[in-house]
Amino acid sequence: MDLSEEEIKQYLESTDFPSLKNERILITAKGGVPDKLPVWVMRQAGRYLTEFRDFRKQHSFFEICRSPKLACEVTLMPIRRYELDAAIIFSDILVVPQALGLEVVMEPEKGPVFPKPLTLDTLKDLDWNNPVEKLQYVGQAIRLTRHMLQGKVPIIGFSAAPWTLMVYMIEGGGTKTASKAKKWIYSNPQQARELFKRLADVIVDYLVMQVEWGAQMLQLFESSAEYLTSDVYEDFMLPLLKQIPAGIRAKLQTKNIPSVPIVFFAKGGRHLLDLQLQANFDVISLDWATDPQDVRCINKDIVLQGNLDPCALYADKETLQKYTTKMLNKFGYKHHIVNLGHGIYPDVDPQAVEWFVETVHAFKNPYP
Repeated sequence: MDLSEEEIKQYLESTDFPSLKNERILITAKGGVPDKLPVWVMRQAGRYLTEFRDFRKQHSFFEICRSPKLACEVTLMPIRRYELDAAIIFSDILVVPQALGLEVVMEPEKGPVFPKPLTLDTLKDLDWNNPVEKLQYVGQAIRLTRHMLQGKVPIIGFSAAPWTLMVYMIEGGGTKTASKAKKWIYSNPQQARELFKRLADVIVDYLVMQVEWGAQMLQLFESSAEYLTSDVYEDFMLPLLKQIPAGIRAKLQTKNIPSVPIVFFAKGGRHLLDLQLQANFDVISLDWATDPQDVRCINKDIVLQGNLDPCALYADKETLQKYTTKMLNKFGYKHHIVNLGHGIYPDVDPQAVEWFVETVHAFKNPYP
């Protein structure tokens, strides 16, 4: 993408966006029936793409996140390759802890690492002074990308949920138990609740900011849902889970900005389905271990997203098509945004994504 600094400045100052040509995902998210099933892939702009790996040789991970021009370029990579129905801005859920004053580094083998994880003693040191102002580069990347998409597909903004952010902040990176973070809940519930509430407030403002810059859809990631029992999740997180979509809609209304669909994805959250539905999101995204019929039994009209096992993309074309079609039949045509049950893995053959997208778009509505 060859843009001068002056051209970038002009795009960032403009809200005169090109008309949207492909609205499948927005139609579906609002309960309508599209001409073809919409499909996108979590982590679709990532390490499985050879062009992204080449790009990373020139730029560090967080350098890309913080540069609207670079983030835009990476976001467009899968859109150039595939007939996807949405772009998701290239960023990271951990830019929020960074804005609160915590250091995060991306290590080649370990992934994100906090050199100094959050403790009860350092909780007071978090910087709550307008962290969203420090994240304007995400909004700028969204606006620039929306212009560069030329209306081809909508652009999705995102954030992690409070529990997922807290897990990373306290554990210092990835975890198999989240025991340190859970210890806060059981032994220091007052401090945990205070942190959750403040994170939820930041998340609302952060996602509203993304819509102000041009995001046409939002997704809230709860990547650590599996670590909490339903009782604890209901006690600590459900009030905030309700607050976030309601808060986003209320603030957008105050600003006279139309609301956008909001997706909630809870990895390992099949035991929390009833709680997820109570939170009043527009779309519930399912991981690969969750049967969509389990949700349809509770709410037959909820729009669902998902949920092919990402490992299915390792299969040959015929096998991948078979499992994709089985999944599509389970969901049915109506109220389904097609995706994986989690993010795509870095060693997947890019050709498999093309097969996946083609299979989805070839699926016929059995109830036209």
